[in-house]
Amino acid sequence: MLPTVPLPRRPLHPSDSVRQWYENELGWATVPGSPLRLASGLRFDVLDIPAEAGVKALRHLGPASPVALHRSRSAPREDATVRREDPAARREKWPARYGARMWLLVAAGSAEELPGLLDWLEWGALALDLTAIGAGGSIEAPLPPGVPEGPLTADGAGAGTDGPGGAGPQGAAVWLRPPEPGCEVEPSLPTLSAVGGDGGAPDLVRLVDTVATQCHRVRLRRACAQPPAYS
Repeated sequence: MLPTVPLPRRPLHPSDSVRQWYENELGWATVPGSPLRLASGLRFDVLDIPAEAGVKALRHLGPASPVALHRSRSAPREDATVRREDPAARREKWPARYGARMWLLVAAGSAEELPGLLDWLEWGALALDLTAIGAGGSIEAPLPPGVPEGPLTADGAGAGTDGPGGAGPQGAAVWLRPPEPGCEVEPSLPTLSAVGGDGGAPDLVRLVDTVATQCHRVRLRRACAQPPAYS
């Protein structure tokens, strides 16, 4: 009997390597399909806020607390000079330049606690640009550190440069503070159990109070910037 020759292995699609990084290096659950998305409610929940408001909240996070930025669909196109900048420098300027959203990773279950927490902090009666994504939800997977920031198209090629992550299927989100492979993410996430404690976990109450305050200020600034309406 002739020996069976195995079929050649299909080369990994670029999005496959991104999925493997999340599933194998971090142990995070992903959602089937493209673009790649991360399942929330298992290892973490997510606070989705204006990046302008989130910048002030970073001081309430630990150095290992993951934070991501997501490019606004209405962001302007970059010129060639901006695209030649160092990727890290581009990310630092991104919130102010592109009106991005910021994703703060918080402890799993925090999304369910948010409405009651906002009421307790006396923010519940106001309309805030603050969303919590928990069990059953997902976010676009930011590109892992070291992966080129051009988006991944269906054929694996990069395309589009109209923002730090491009406008394609993958790449509109990038890590501002990436998670660390080989480290459990849970100890670095803001949680209610940190209230009044001296542990290493950030305090979710202080974080939410700061985020709500900054979201309200952003809302007021935007309202004042609107031209007056004439009948």
